[in-house]
Amino acid sequence: MADSSGKYETATSRWAGIGPYYAMFPAEFADHVVTKYTDVGASVLDPFSGRGTSVFSAATNGRTGMGVELNPVGWVYSQAKLHPATQVDVTDRLREIGMLADRRRSVPDLPVFFSWCFSPRVQNFLFTARKHLEWRHSPADWTLMALLLVNMHGKRDAALSNQMRQTKSMSPTYAVNWWKAHDSHPPDIDPVNFMEKRVNWRYARGEPSASNSFVYLGDSTVRLRDVGRRAAEMSLPSTTLLLTSPPYCGVTNYHYDQWLRLWLLGGPPNALAVSGRHKGKFTNQEEYGKLLFDVFNRSLPLLDKDAVVYVRTDHRELTLKMTTEVLKEVFPKKRMFRYARVIHKPTQTHLFKNKIDKSAEVDIVLLPAA
Repeated sequence: MADSSGKYETATSRWAGIGPYYAMFPAEFADHVVTKYTDVGASVLDPFSGRGTSVFSAATNGRTGMGVELNPVGWVYSQAKLHPATQVDVTDRLREIGMLADRRRSVPDLPVFFSWCFSPRVQNFLFTARKHLEWRHSPADWTLMALLLVNMHGKRDAALSNQMRQTKSMSPTYAVNWWKAHDSHPPDIDPVNFMEKRVNWRYARGEPSASNSFVYLGDSTVRLRDVGRRAAEMSLPSTTLLLTSPPYCGVTNYHYDQWLRLWLLGGPPNALAVSGRHKGKFTNQEEYGKLLFDVFNRSLPLLDKDAVVYVRTDHRELTLKMTTEVLKEVFPKKRMFRYARVIHKPTQTHLFKNKIDKSAEVDIVLLPAA
């Protein structure tokens, strides 16, 4: 957790890193765009807010950030950054969950993956946290849950799990086979002591000030109306920057990528693809185009007529062409500029690096008519 570079020497830098997420903006990128295209006091909108980087950047740079996120994992991360509970409340809640776990005699039967991933003591603790943390409603609970999600899996002895990638939940079958082949067993960790050290580190430089900003959990095609109502209630000025990165067509499956963290939030104990009304929106081309159009079109009423629209998207021809066409249709009077970006850290496309051999993404910037 220590960092000799000084990267985590402020409250903002320590909280900005919550949590591991493939589709995330780098914080420095969001800060640059927010401060370049808006003034202090402005409103910034992100209808695909992920872990809330754009919203948090706006909030910590004297603006008001507003967002919507479909994935509960990203939403919990956003809540913890924007509205963290006090360190005392989070520590008290952690110890309370630990005591409740100590009283539990057993946990329900779970797939074999869990006994290879976590020690019995950690399994018991996580199941208790899953059952008792009211992460949708309580600041202490969503803050603790966010920190649990961050540390739930990663390098062995640096996380609660056996050796595992931190950013993406691995396939259960693949993971178990790998652990067996390498004779790797879950570390016997005291979860309360382990997490208390992580809580202390996170709060060591204080808490960020971001109280006026917010992210709604749900579908942007529905919840953007709630964003508009809340902005009106707060008497916020029209939004002067829309900064976002939509899911990439055929790449993103937030349930599969985060299935283990979603289990901790109450989801099923497997990596099966999510079903229901969102199935296919990120893979079916027609549905994907409709999703983009609906979200950007429903964002229009929130935007100032001279608002800047800044979209980071996939370099692949299909996604880039579709995103460009939708933006031209929704914002026909704006001047469009496209910039190829080489991204050195893992992104959505890196999830499928065996299929995609380029690392560039594309920034589409729409500016007011001259």
